[in-house]
Amino acid sequence: MSVVDIMLPFYGDPALLRRAVESVRAQRCTDWRMTVVDDGYPDPSIGPWFAGLGDERIRYRRNPARLGAQSNNRWCLEAVELEYFVMMGADDLMLPGYLDRVLALHDRYPSAAVVQPGVEVIDGEDRVVRTLADSVKRLLSPGRGVRELGGEALAASLLHGNWLYNPSLCWRSSALKTIAVPESTDVFDLALPLEVVSAGGTILVDDEVCFRYRRYRTSDSGSAAISGDRFAEEARFFRSAETAMVARGWPRAAKAARLHFSSRLNAACRLPGAVLRRDTAALRLLAGHLAG
Repeated sequence: MSVVDIMLPFYGDPALLRRAVESVRAQRCTDWRMTVVDDGYPDPSIGPWFAGLGDERIRYRRNPARLGAQSNNRWCLEAVELEYFVMMGADDLMLPGYLDRVLALHDRYPSAAVVQPGVEVIDGEDRVVRTLADSVKRLLSPGRGVRELGGEALAASLLHGNWLYNPSLCWRSSALKTIAVPESTDVFDLALPLEVVSAGGTILVDDEVCFRYRRYRTSDSGSAAISGDRFAEEARFFRSAETAMVARGWPRAAKAARLHFSSRLNAACRLPGAVLRRDTAALRLLAGHLAG
């Protein structure tokens, strides 16, 4: 009987999607069900490929009209039914022991709402990379080994700099029942964990690598960051988060939201590129975000 819903929202490279699906099919643990939600990517070969798999554990849905990334993510969240779920990126890869590891950790730590396993970062050609962003994430992640984190200290840590790799997270589905999932959010991969932590949930962090996260400049988030658009979204998010942390009585977390250190650092790193491109619109956005 399946215990894990693997939700795969998709709009991107069909070849990488197929590889992501095959990495799930290669799991040593077989207690999973996958739902691929195609947000209308213009490639007629995708549906027939899934039909040809003949794998009853895999469900393929093509949205009748494009929803956009955030709304497609929300649809996937609302479709979760099993005890655990993963919102996997359609270009990421599970190593064969991923589900074995995260489910074993959930068993050992029944109070944990989320498991963050060890992650290896790869580029568009599957080469292991260590970018500045990932180096900062590693520095910001509290402690080493298996550790269960929660409360204001965790909220403040994530607001200083989001060191989670959202597509690798394995969630306890019941954690979503304790919160009101945000109606809309600009920074989906931080807003949802923050809601769970604010409601008393904990995150179990592990260093054993069992997931490969793909990072490359042509991703949606990378393109938005280059143009500066993402920073306007992040500024709105952090203002809202500061208000929420004040209301909760978490002053350290509220201060972290107000400072949003790693977000400003990211903007600073993008400034030289905007100068070289003579992109005045991006320069205004980046400089404004950096100044707060």
